[in-house]
Amino acid sequence: MTGTTTTGTTGDEQARRAVTQTTPSDVTNWAGNITFQATRVHRPTSLSELQEIVAGAERVRTLGTGHSFNRIADTPADLVSVARLPEAVTVDREHAQATVSAGMRYAQVCSQLDDAGYALHNLGSLPHISVAGACATGTHGSGITNGNLATAVSGIEWVTADGSLATLTRGDAGFDGAVLSLGMLGVATRMTLDLQPAFTVRQVVYEDLAFARLATDLDEVLGSAYSVSLFTDWTSPSFGQVWLKSRTDTSEMPTPPRWMDARLADGPRHPVPGMPADHCTEQLGVPGPWYQRLPHFRPELVPSAGEELQTEYLVPRPDALAAVEAVARLSSKIAPVLQICELRTVARDELWLSPSYRRDTFAIHFTWTTDIDAVTSVVRDLEAALAPFGALPHWGKVFTTAPEVVRAGYERLDDARQLRQRYDPGAKFTNEFLETYV
Repeated sequence: MTGTTTTGTTGDEQARRAVTQTTPSDVTNWAGNITFQATRVHRPTSLSELQEIVAGAERVRTLGTGHSFNRIADTPADLVSVARLPEAVTVDREHAQATVSAGMRYAQVCSQLDDAGYALHNLGSLPHISVAGACATGTHGSGITNGNLATAVSGIEWVTADGSLATLTRGDAGFDGAVLSLGMLGVATRMTLDLQPAFTVRQVVYEDLAFARLATDLDEVLGSAYSVSLFTDWTSPSFGQVWLKSRTDTSEMPTPPRWMDARLADGPRHPVPGMPADHCTEQLGVPGPWYQRLPHFRPELVPSAGEELQTEYLVPRPDALAAVEAVARLSSKIAPVLQICELRTVARDELWLSPSYRRDTFAIHFTWTTDIDAVTSVVRDLEAALAPFGALPHWGKVFTTAPEVVRAGYERLDDARQLRQRYDPGAKFTNEFLETYV
């Protein structure tokens, strides 16, 4: 991809009829806590149809797999999904890159990359999410050297406000604002991703790691595997589970029965205590392909029915211990509405609207019950407790952080606004969420 803009086609009457349009009343996100306000939902099956829809619309937002928990994708006008566009994964072996259809889910993309002998650097907990949606909102996996999923993007193509196609490649002016752009530049159609040789991963789970270990061995704990996740319900002074995912090509990863006083799990575990582990990726140290171990959940199974809400805050990694202590002091308020809390690390990046922009971060993720009023009350208390650390909320989760606080956390916000003005001067892709926070 190169930094160019080309004129788009409009299609003919047959293409217009092929576009799927509805007048929705019950189109919701995955969790069901958001009912979209759109008057029309479009699911085009060709690029020309998509370009015509965008060119003819007054306001447009893109709907991915619906795994955001707030109104970041909402609009009172036209909602468009690219999930039905032709799917393609094209591997460029010379440059170790793959160009993929933006609406494809990671599960679809990763299996094809592995078949070709390649891998991505990291994956999120769920392989069910779309490539474009995950990158646009800063979705991440874990690992002290692993940036969020958008850091693998080296090129992006999207439909702009007038229906034309724009492309930017890493190194082009504005590229770092276009990849993680919250959908405010247009509708992504293709992404080019950096690849590495395929690798295998062994995953083990340890139980009951004392919080106190972070005070004495923070770096060792967080760097003990390629990807590390700490799980707690905040009802005891320990992490109920620690998931360690290690690459077999870089570490032998011994699995002693005790590790930092935590004990090796005697069977597969689900992050939420008491839930069956059938839907989780294989554990017990059994080696497997990267895409079958880095996520927490299997791609062929739905991990839950969406009966949950999610919140996440990212703080500078040097503040990890203090942030954990601040959250722990709220344990009595958190526990009644919490399913599980996961703590991970994200490496710094150069993406303008990333919560990890030029700072290594520690991510504190909460999976809540569906009681939005009770959850909102606790969220406000959490935000107050984490404010001293410059905590930034995940763009796609439930949060109540004041707009001015969110805006102050992004030093390249003015550059992002100028980029939006360049590609969308009429604010076709904006919505109330973006007007408020960006």
